[in-house]
Amino acid sequence: MSKMAADPKLFSGADKDMMFGMAQQEMEYRVDLFNRMTQTCFEKCVARNYKESDLNVGENSCIDRCVAKYWQVTAIVGQMLGSQKPM
Repeated sequence: MSKMAADPKLFSGADKDMMFGMAQQEMEYRVDLFNRMTQTCFEKCVARNYKESDLNVGENSCIDRCVAKYWQVTAIVGQMLGSQKPM
């Protein structure tokens, strides 16, 4: 770990504001990603006519696969964006 990452006293006020803004953006991105994943997998996997209070085996399995694929794709896209050379 670098000294700067270990000691927040080394950052100026502007640096702290920028880091806070970046952390806030990251949190908003994560919340949005989670909400979109939840909505997508729910619409795809859960029957519209609720018969039981719990998910059945098929719905559980579908949601597990859907979430796994969503995270795989997110990781792949992140890797692809991270490997692109800046302009």
